Amino acid sequence: MAASRKRPAQAEAEIDASPGRYIARVSLATGHEIRGPIDPDELLVHAHRDRHPVEVAAQYVANQVVGLTGREAVVRRGLRAVNSLGRWIASGVSAASGSAAAGQRAKSLIGVVDRSFAFRFREPTHLGERQVRERVARLQREAARRLKERGRSPALRVLLTGATGFVGKEILSQAAGDRRIVEIVAVVRSETLRDPKTREVVKVLAPAERGALLLKRLGIKGSRARKFRFVAGDIEASGLGIAAAEQERLRRTLTHVVHCAASVSFDDPYETSFRANVVGCLNALRFSLSVQEAPGSAFVQHVAIETSYIHGRKKRFVAQESALVFPRHFYNNFYELTKAMASIETDRFLVERGLRVAQLLPSIVIGDAATGNNRGDTKVVNAPINAFGRAKEAVERASGDVLGMPKARAIAAVACVFPGDPTAEMNLVPVDRVAAGILAALTVPESIGVRIHLATDNRIRSEDMLRIIREELGVRVRLADPTLYRNLTMPLVKAVLERVGEPKLGAALERLSTIFGSYGEWGQPVHEVGNDVRLLGLALRRPDTRHAFRMLCRHNRFVQRYGQVRDADAVARREEVWAAALSDIEYATGRQVAAIPAGEFRELVAEAIDLKTFEPRGPRSKRGARP
Repeated sequence: MAASRKRPAQAEAEIDASPGRYIARVSLATGHEIRGPIDPDELLVHAHRDRHPVEVAAQYVANQVVGLTGREAVVRRGLRAVNSLGRWIASGVSAASGSAAAGQRAKSLIGVVDRSFAFRFREPTHLGERQVRERVARLQREAARRLKERGRSPALRVLLTGATGFVGKEILSQAAGDRRIVEIVAVVRSETLRDPKTREVVKVLAPAERGALLLKRLGIKGSRARKFRFVAGDIEASGLGIAAAEQERLRRTLTHVVHCAASVSFDDPYETSFRANVVGCLNALRFSLSVQEAPGSAFVQHVAIETSYIHGRKKRFVAQESALVFPRHFYNNFYELTKAMASIETDRFLVERGLRVAQLLPSIVIGDAATGNNRGDTKVVNAPINAFGRAKEAVERASGDVLGMPKARAIAAVACVFPGDPTAEMNLVPVDRVAAGILAALTVPESIGVRIHLATDNRIRSEDMLRIIREELGVRVRLADPTLYRNLTMPLVKAVLERVGEPKLGAALERLSTIFGSYGEWGQPVHEVGNDVRLLGLALRRPDTRHAFRMLCRHNRFVQRYGQVRDADAVARREEVWAAALSDIEYATGRQVAAIPAGEFRELVAEAIDLKTFEPRGPRSKRGARP
C-alpha cells in the first residue's frame, strides 16, 4: 500500500513527524545533545557526499582505489586522513586571519566534513537491559500460553495489511495452503480503474471485488478461497480505517496482525515515506494493542515487517539483528530512514506498552527462487532489467532502418550502463523465503521482542549481476562508477533521452540511479543472519542468490517482456504457464532450470511454450512431464 494521498486530518495531529522525535544531534566534544531542529535531508548519505565537488572527487578516487586494490579499510583511513588535513588547513587559515568565520569558509571551500557532532537514536525506554529482558520474557511466555491453549490445531485468524503488494500476494498464496490458518482478513482500499488512453474512470472496485479478483489471479479458489475476507481500510487512518462494527468483531476473533503495508519507493520525499511507513506502523501497532487488551481476546502477537536496511550504510560492518544504532555513514534514502523510525516505535510499544510483537527484516526482495515469478512487480531490481531489455529491443527494431539505427545505437550506448563498483555486494532474497518466514513467526513466541533478518549469507556482486544479464538478455551492460553516474552521467543521459523522444526510458534509468547509485557502491553492510533458522525454523541452506537472480532475468524477459505485459490477468496466466513449463523442463533434464546454461535454456523454453501466444505446446505428458 504505497501512500501517495494526503493522510486523514485525525492522524495528522497524532504524531510529530520531525526527525527529532527519534534522533538526537550530539556534540562529540561534550557528549551532550545539541538542541534544534534536524532537517531530514541531513540524515542521508548524499547530504554529506554529493554536495561539494571535492567530496565527489574524493569518493570517485576512493572507488577507483578500492577497485584496484580491494583494500577498503585502507581507503577509509585515507579518506579520514584527507579530511583531517583539510581541518588542519582550515584551522591555519583561521589562526592566520584571526577570524573563525574565515576558517569556516575555508572548510566549506575545500569540502571538509564537520565531525563536531554525531547523530544518535533516542532510546525507546529508560528501563535497564535486565528489566527489558524480563518484560520480553514475560510477553513470550504469555504468547506461548495462548498458543498452547489453542491446541495442536491452533485455528489462527490473521489480519493482514499490504495484501495487494508484492510480498503480500505471496503471503496470501502460501497462507492458502497453510492448515494452521483458518481466516485471513486483508485490509485493502477500493481501486479505481481508468481507461489507459483517456484516463477516465471506468469502474471503482470495492474491497471485496478487488479481493475476489486478486484470489482468482493467484489461483486460489474453492474451499481455499473461503478462508479469505477483504475489508475496507486505510493504514494512514486511525483504527486502520476499518469500520467500527468490523473492528469490534475482529477484537473478539483475531489471533495475529501482520503489518506488511509500506511505501517501497526509494525516491519518495520524506513526508510521503513518513506517512506510509511511520504513521501506518503506528496505526497498526495501536490497533493490535486494542485487540490484545480487549476482554476475552484471543490475540497472540503482532508481526511487523520492516527491512534489514534500517541499519543504513555501515561500510562493511556487520549489521547485527539485535542492535539498532544510527549508521555512521547515514541512510541511502527516506525509505530506510522512516523504516528505522518505525522500528523505534515498535520497540516502544513492546517495552513500554506491553504489546507482543516480533520484527522481521527482509533485505532486497526479488521474485520466487525457482521461477522468478513476481506477480507483475516492476520495481526495485526488476526496473533495471526491464530498462536494459527495452534498450536492446529498440536497437533490434531499428536494425533495418538506416535512419533509425544511429538513434537506436545511441540509446543503447547511454542506457546500458549499470552504476556499480565491481566489488559491491547486494543482499537479494526471494519472496517465497520472506513469506515463509512471516508465516513461520505466527507460532513462534520466541520471536517476540527479537529482530530477525530475512536475508541471505551468499550476497551477489555487481560484476556477477552484469555477467548474468549479458548471458540471459544478450545485452552488453557496462559498469560505471556510481559516484560519477549519480552526479554527472545520469542527468546528461536523461536529458539526451528526453531530446530523442524516449522520456519513459530516461525515467526508468533515473530510478535505476536512485536505487543502485547507492547500493552499487563498495562497502555495503553485511547483514547478520541466524535467527531465521534458529528461531523460525527456516531451511539452513538459504537460496542461491545467483540462481535466483538468473531466474529473475529469465522471467522478466519471457513472462513480463521487460515490463510490457502489464495486464494483471495476463501476467497471472503467463506465470502459471511458465511455472508448469519449468517443472516439465526440470523433470525431463533432471537438472534445476537455474543451473541450465542460458542458450540451452532458451531452446528448451521455446520447445515448451509458444512464445508468441505464450501457450504451452501440447499436453504436459507429451513434453516429458510426470504422468
